[in-house]
Amino acid sequence: MKRILSVLLLCIVILTGCSSNADELLFKNFTETLSGGDYAALYQLLSEESKQRITEEEFVTKYKSIYSGIKATHFTFEMGEIDHKNDIIPFNLTMDTIAGTLKLKDFALPFVKENKELKILWSESLIFPTMKRGDKVRISTKTANRGSILDRNNEALATDGDLISVGIHPAVFEQENEAEKIAKISELLDISEETITKKLKANTNKEYFVPLVDLLPDAKALVILESLNLDGVIKQAKHGRIYKDSEAFGRLLGYIRPINEEELSKDTEGIYTAQSMIGKSGLEQVYETTLRGINGYEIYIEREGEKVDTLISKEPENGKDIHLSLDSNLQQIVYDSMKGQKGSSTAVDSTTGEVLALVSSPSYNSNWFTTYMTKSVQQQREAIGYEDEKNRFASLYSPGSTFKLITAATGLENGTLNPNEVKTINGSTWQPNRSWGNYNIHRINDQTSISLKEAIKYSDNIYFAMNALAMGSDALIQGANNFTIGSDLNIGYPIKESQISNSGSLTGDILLADTGYGQGEILVSTLNMALAYSSLANNGSIMSPHLVLSEDYQSTVLKDAIISEQNLSILQADFQAVVNDADGTGHLAKINGVQLAGKTGTAEIKSTQGQTGSENGWFVATDLGSSKLSVAMVVEDVQEGVGTLGVVKMVKEVFVNYLK
Repeated sequence: MKRILSVLLLCIVILTGCSSNADELLFKNFTETLSGGDYAALYQLLSEESKQRITEEEFVTKYKSIYSGIKATHFTFEMGEIDHKNDIIPFNLTMDTIAGTLKLKDFALPFVKENKELKILWSESLIFPTMKRGDKVRISTKTANRGSILDRNNEALATDGDLISVGIHPAVFEQENEAEKIAKISELLDISEETITKKLKANTNKEYFVPLVDLLPDAKALVILESLNLDGVIKQAKHGRIYKDSEAFGRLLGYIRPINEEELSKDTEGIYTAQSMIGKSGLEQVYETTLRGINGYEIYIEREGEKVDTLISKEPENGKDIHLSLDSNLQQIVYDSMKGQKGSSTAVDSTTGEVLALVSSPSYNSNWFTTYMTKSVQQQREAIGYEDEKNRFASLYSPGSTFKLITAATGLENGTLNPNEVKTINGSTWQPNRSWGNYNIHRINDQTSISLKEAIKYSDNIYFAMNALAMGSDALIQGANNFTIGSDLNIGYPIKESQISNSGSLTGDILLADTGYGQGEILVSTLNMALAYSSLANNGSIMSPHLVLSEDYQSTVLKDAIISEQNLSILQADFQAVVNDADGTGHLAKINGVQLAGKTGTAEIKSTQGQTGSENGWFVATDLGSSKLSVAMVVEDVQEGVGTLGVVKMVKEVFVNYLK
């Protein structure tokens, strides 16, 4: 161990220059070899009598074991007045240890003269003053608790607790029906018989407990296991991390796992040990320094099995809790509604900005990483190519037609869009002039006379492309920023920052026109879109979003009055028509008694026009009546499965189950 040396010699007799006294030189050599960890050199300072009592190997091993075990560093020595009558050098010693700074007084360094040299009469009291031959130095760990992760109702989503370790007592287990019992355990716990057999074979003592798996305390398998009454199968309590037992929370919470060598090497503060658990994903990783506890330690001397002297004791520092705005019930509802489809969904409270649900689908159960994974779970994860590891709620997507709210609001506020003006649009393709070459804007509806309401209800791409060109790139960029596009949304969890384009500008009419209806290079998170539509239910303003709530948290406005009162009523009516009117693209979301305003979107993912690419389906909706909820959901590859209308049904299911 590399040590930073600091040797302070304070003598009662004031010396001038470097002392040549033999006793002072002996003390100097003693302190330098001890603080430098050169125990072999220290051994050479011992008297012949001392060497008869302990071999060099025993001496070096003893010091190294004790001092490295307590992580002794930064030695400081204070020498007292030498007792020449009794040949003793008194001194005090201060050193840093794993339990803090240890200050020891009343050391006595006895010495004798051998062959014209002074030598140390060594005993265990030169390790610690109260230590005697046969004593042991012990370190006990006072385990600190990791902070909990709590939802808005103080329900624990992640907390320390007792797991149940199920294992085998081989001496009893192997007495009879071993193969039959292995088969039953394998079936019940959904682990392979080979796994059980390997663990038993690896055990060298038949009286040792052989752990198989860890289970949650309320696991059904424990009840069944108890009823089977299998000889040699035993249970033990084990301290561990317990998570909300659902896949809906996994990708957000993350999990803890044993620290690796690289992580340990970066621990300059010495907080972790090789046995530490550390956040590896999700909130557990993001808030590792907040959640982690710092263990306490007691260093003491043990004599004949009894503690006789506590040298130093440090109390543990428990980790701090994290409080989320998350509504656990809603998180589960949203996740269930997505039915394992690949995608993301975010729900916010329109009037506070609090994030109520943050879902990535598919996801995992965090308990899989702190208990065990069954064979079935492993096979399921392999079958989906470990898609549950992707963090989709932190990812960016093309918003498709859900962006049309932003184009419409910006045009209305700038005065470049007249909601009552009826545009005549013929055919399914359009370009402003021949300078676009073969590039055209496409639409799926066939109405000839289109005003703002029809354009929103039928999701007319050409109408919004025209209006984007009319307002210009600077206005659309500013309008997008008003609705959080390009803003750093610091919710307490890293979400990728959205963009209006790759360069941040809208150069060229084609890119400007495509952006106007939500294609082009614009990329957003579901958080961006949930916030954008929340403005319809919050008097035209967007609140600062929060997921992790501090003690002094207060709701604040992020974007104030981005929609004026006059234009707000227009947009509310038009986006309600998407849901309420029988021919609206989001009519499947209509719920009697609920004032939903929303918009569908289908974002085509392809490199050039004319190609066949994948499609992501969107639906964003906000409740204008209660203002409780604004939900944005995107599902990937809808062309192969549920389609955009399937996403509409999913979001409707969220509102039905949450508002009922």
